[in-house]
Amino acid sequence: MATVKWSLDPTHSEVQFKVKHLMITTVTGYFQTFNVEVETEDEDFSKAGSIVFTADVNSINTNNEQRDTHLKSADFFDTETHGDIRFVGNRYEQNGSGSARLHGDLTIKGTTKPVTVDVEFGGIVVDPYGQTKAGFTVTGKISRKEFGLTWNAVTEAGSVVVSDDIRLNAEIQLVKQA
Repeated sequence: MATVKWSLDPTHSEVQFKVKHLMITTVTGYFQTFNVEVETEDEDFSKAGSIVFTADVNSINTNNEQRDTHLKSADFFDTETHGDIRFVGNRYEQNGSGSARLHGDLTIKGTTKPVTVDVEFGGIVVDPYGQTKAGFTVTGKISRKEFGLTWNAVTEAGSVVVSDDIRLNAEIQLVKQA
């Protein structure tokens, strides 16, 4: 068994999150700077020895500068103290037909909690330049309040401004390292 290292192909990957605003519409945001490093036995992701994802919170982009500044403040991510989000996978559980669940520990704003995300394996291909690539769609949901992101406001009618549930969506393409 050979250990294979995989690195992120940032040009063909994205990480987004969605949150309800006023409980009537959804706001989408992205992390523009993030990284994924994976080690597998041969090319078998079910035998991943290491899966580490990091995102630079200062790269957050919701297409609204004022909102992005608020998200970076102590009300939310507190990027002065906690600049990164980190997920360390510890179990990749295949369910058959290309789907899996990835279990690991997510750290946001200094709080670490176990999280499970759904993974759809897109396959492994060799691109026109001879690079071996693997593709994944990752989806999940977390409670922002569990990670200390507790800021909220209430409208005159009693509706909350920002929902607790954050939906996560990522398209990840990895490149096999020589």
